[in-house]
Amino acid sequence: MSAVAENHPVVSQEEWLEARKEFLAEEKKLTRLRDELSRKRRELPWVKVDKNYVFDGPDGKETLADLFDGRSQLVVYHFMLGPEWGVGCPRCSMGADHFNPSVIHLAQRDVTLIAISRAPFAEIDAFRERMGWGFKWVSAYGTDFNYDYRVSFTPEEIERGRFDYNYSMIGFPTDEATGTSVFYEDSDGNVFHTYSSYARAAEGMLVPYHFLDLVPKGRDEEDLLPDGMAWVRFHDSYSKKEGLVQLGA
Repeated sequence: MSAVAENHPVVSQEEWLEARKEFLAEEKKLTRLRDELSRKRRELPWVKVDKNYVFDGPDGKETLADLFDGRSQLVVYHFMLGPEWGVGCPRCSMGADHFNPSVIHLAQRDVTLIAISRAPFAEIDAFRERMGWGFKWVSAYGTDFNYDYRVSFTPEEIERGRFDYNYSMIGFPTDEATGTSVFYEDSDGNVFHTYSSYARAAEGMLVPYHFLDLVPKGRDEEDLLPDGMAWVRFHDSYSKKEGLVQLGA
């Protein structure tokens, strides 16, 4: 018997059902709180995007407005892939593994989902092909986009150590960070920035964590701290014996 089973209470079916119903009340409370939080998120004020960002991607040069692809809502996943990294972030990749089917469903609800990185498009496309992904992924190389939305940082900021990330002066250990930004385009073609989230707020993109939170061992990352996600590899690397791929390698 495993240590998890040895140290865990085992009860009758009747006792289990009673405990489960009691916990269900807590789950419903969380669901209602999440619904309320989502409502308040939609009520946040917006900022008009006046800067003319031009991205490079599979369809050539495109503006931010072009990336909506005829829909009014755009979700941008800030994928950590900097110039000359060669490969993307394994943690971002775990989330991106689930984008292909999501893109299809989101399109039915007037939403376009894409990824943007600061690496040149040739680097992005080579890594995308290796991973077998089909979702749209464009390059912000040579633009202010990543810096403006606080997912890329200048050498001066990195040297200083303390700079704004996730709405506070906590800094970040590398020159590229992850996040999600949302934009809206009105009928007159005006584009607005409506929301951005960073750090643990991105866990919603990491679908495997939903399942890990259901199982008896949970995320089981305590022995890996301070980097609990050190176990994450690219989906084509788990069978390999070499060590984990480092960010920026």
